[in-house]
Amino acid sequence: MANHVSAIKRARQTERRTEVNRANRSRVRSSLRAVREALAKGDLNAAQAQYRQTVSALDKSVQKGVLHNNTASRYKSRLNARLQALAAKA
Repeated sequence: MANHVSAIKRARQTERRTEVNRANRSRVRSSLRAVREALAKGDLNAAQAQYRQTVSALDKSVQKGVLHNNTASRYKSRLNARLQALAAKA
């Protein structure tokens, strides 16, 4: 347990930031899951709509420091490739 005032404050800040990061990470993962499910079903319109929301969530997570920029770019690239393949098939 922290004994100094500054250490106690840091512990409080860490708890708050952990909750914020967890919420951001959860939102990103849920969005990724939703777009992957839409792609698996083959629903092009739903997949495109969900893809736009997912890209926004990924960009926000990079902005907030939850994900690295290259990681988000990799996710977006792979999802877009799957989306384009589904569009070409349809």
